[in-house]
Amino acid sequence: MRRACLTAIVASAALALPATAWAHAALLRTVPQASGTVNTPPRQIALTYSEAVEPRFAIVSVTDAAGRQQTAGPPARSATDPDTLLVPLKQTAEGWYLVYWRAISVDGHPVRGAYTFAVGPNAGPAPQFVIPSISETAATPKLIVARWIVFLAVLSAIGLLALRLAIARPVVRLVDGTNLRHVSIAFFIASAIGLVATPVYLLIATADFALRSVFSIGALVPLVHASAFGRGYLDLELCFALFVAAGTAAIWLDRPGREQRSIAELLAFGGAAAAAAATLLVPGASGHPSQTAPRGLALTLDWLHLASGAIWIGGLVGLLVLWRSLSVATRVAGLVIAVPRFSAVALVSVIALAGSGTWASILHLPTLGSLWHTSYGQAIVVKIALLVGAVALASVNLLRTKPSLHVDGTVAAGAAKLLRRLVGAEVVIVAGAILTAAILSSLAPPSKALAAVGGASAHVGPGPVVSTVEKEGYRLEVHVSPNRAAVPNDFALRLSRAGQPVRGADVVLRFLMLDMEMGQQEYRLRETGPGLYTQLAPALVMVGHWGLSFDIRPAGRAPLDVLIVDRAGG
Repeated sequence: MRRACLTAIVASAALALPATAWAHAALLRTVPQASGTVNTPPRQIALTYSEAVEPRFAIVSVTDAAGRQQTAGPPARSATDPDTLLVPLKQTAEGWYLVYWRAISVDGHPVRGAYTFAVGPNAGPAPQFVIPSISETAATPKLIVARWIVFLAVLSAIGLLALRLAIARPVVRLVDGTNLRHVSIAFFIASAIGLVATPVYLLIATADFALRSVFSIGALVPLVHASAFGRGYLDLELCFALFVAAGTAAIWLDRPGREQRSIAELLAFGGAAAAAAATLLVPGASGHPSQTAPRGLALTLDWLHLASGAIWIGGLVGLLVLWRSLSVATRVAGLVIAVPRFSAVALVSVIALAGSGTWASILHLPTLGSLWHTSYGQAIVVKIALLVGAVALASVNLLRTKPSLHVDGTVAAGAAKLLRRLVGAEVVIVAGAILTAAILSSLAPPSKALAAVGGASAHVGPGPVVSTVEKEGYRLEVHVSPNRAAVPNDFALRLSRAGQPVRGADVVLRFLMLDMEMGQQEYRLRETGPGLYTQLAPALVMVGHWGLSFDIRPAGRAPLDVLIVDRAGG
């Protein structure tokens, strides 16, 4: 009972199959400057992002007030700065222009934005441009389902091979008239699904990112290599194919009727294990763990998490196959051998799953409140609930079903039937947890900046902002207009002390995206009047919650920091 309770308690904190996601690309600066005016018609525009984006996935539109396209060619990477895209322009006349851009982050998540600039010297007032939608997500149903199939097939194949070559192997030697052929067939089926589903998912995702038809194979295949996301899945396909080949050789050489393995069997088994380890390392090496400090710890946790999940889900599927393949006369005897061995391995796997997942979550989630205040955290909560249900069923098997298998007669037969039902339900629940992991991989982890929100002086928005904050003897009046994403916004701070304007202060305004990890932007506000510090900037690059952090250094006085949480609309 204590063993079962320990398993349930530890697994209640488990976060199965952590999603791999990188920081999202943010537009840091532009030439011409957003909302600025240039007197000479520019020959090109330059967009500098917080990370390198692939030009072949980027879309940049430059239109005049009448909606006429002004670009003279596709985006290209700058020869001197890999984070900058250059877009050639036609000969532009005086007036205002709208720049609309769409790029794909390293993790495969699409981001969009827009800003304006003017060609002078007599550009006139800015027109009311019609801005296309700046909302886009990678969490579409078809991408989630395709990713789920990849995860489920790859992990199941690895776990099935572990059951076939290690856990259930003694059944053939100890119970006459049994074999593991059906478990081997299940391994081949899961492997075939994984080998097909991985490139299919990669093509579907690439088609979405490139805004092309999924049937345009000739155009999509060259693009697959163009992103870190695509190269990561190609590596996964290669490693998984090597694993399938090694696993096939190991099954072909294995003679489960012999207690001692031959040298050839040991080498084949070791090769399959090494290939499985490499396959499970690829998602972390091409995803967020490789960018998370400390890198070695993050990669180890991710690998351990995936390995534990693979043994659990694959072993459960293998037990169902074994139950079905054994004859009525040998079923109980076979399960008496296989179930205790799998239970011991599964217990270790669940503990490793819980420990590594919890530790990884500490690295990824900035606050405990992120679990219920963000979509990413809410998905984790759903995963926890599913795993608690799976562990509850496993506890019933551990405490009731396994002991009953050792009783002769109808009791053992009934226990075998109950085992099949409970394991089947457990498979469904764990598969649901893997589906949640597929959803998580399409969501951005919450920003580390959320950790500072508890000290916010005010929460404002949506809509134009006028907010007054009193702190350390200062009075701060903050204005943001129109407080809309993807357009230039006026940011103003009126600073006073004891009723008198504070002049000559150094004021830096930093923008922290709170809904996802994104490159930080900052602007130094100019004093345009006594105690009035202003800046016009397109800093709110997307709809959502932003932290406006004012770093104020009054002349001859102690510095002052003020954080305001703003909700920018579209």
